[in-house]
Amino acid sequence: MEAEKYTRINKYLSEIGYCSRRAADKLILEKRVTINGVPPVMGTKIVSGDVVKVDGKQVFAPDVKPVYIAFNKPVGIVCTTDTKIEKDNIIDYIKYPKRIFPIGRLDKPSEGLILLTSDGDIVNKILRARNNHEKEYVVTVNKPIIQEFLKKMRSGVPILDTVTRKCEVEQLDRSRFNIVLTQGLNRQIRRMCEYLDYKVIKLKRVRIMNIRLDIPIGKWRYLTEEELGEINQMVLSSSKIHIDSE
Repeated sequence: MEAEKYTRINKYLSEIGYCSRRAADKLILEKRVTINGVPPVMGTKIVSGDVVKVDGKQVFAPDVKPVYIAFNKPVGIVCTTDTKIEKDNIIDYIKYPKRIFPIGRLDKPSEGLILLTSDGDIVNKILRARNNHEKEYVVTVNKPIIQEFLKKMRSGVPILDTVTRKCEVEQLDRSRFNIVLTQGLNRQIRRMCEYLDYKVIKLKRVRIMNIRLDIPIGKWRYLTEEELGEINQMVLSSSKIHIDSE
């Protein structure tokens, strides 16, 4: 941090790659953050020379480039950074040598593409963006798909006190379909199917924005410079997004 440059504590923790701003706000509310030994309030600003600690351990700005990872999450892995609570968490599974955290989430029973990074700033940008940022899934349900089901899924389903946004849905075979969402309601696809009397047997995310799933299950790779450039262009012109639906 530059001398005499005042930065909000949540923004600072995000910029140094410790966590997202949302997670930083939670840490502050839980009194787990201190600045020069004193727990801050929301909106507190820091300046160069201040000692910032989380859970009693000082945090520093990294001196290496941030990492950006695409991971093919297996069923049963939980998308949390809280390694003390969840034994099957994504952080212990990947065992990356640097602190990283997921952008959004996938439910424990779901599998497929999830992005992780050490760059809290890009997490904040992506989670704030909304317009036309697509997430694509392949879904298997418990009985034959009929045209009425496809029609209703495309046009919108009432769940969680709202109606889902119109989306692309294409039947793949007797009990599988492909769906592209630009929305991030909690367990959205499962809830949509349940409302229409279908049960999801398998749910796999195969794309987030411009990033396609191209690695074996349980494996990860770094995003390319080209992929990162495209993501940055996408979030420049957008307002709000949640990529944590399923």
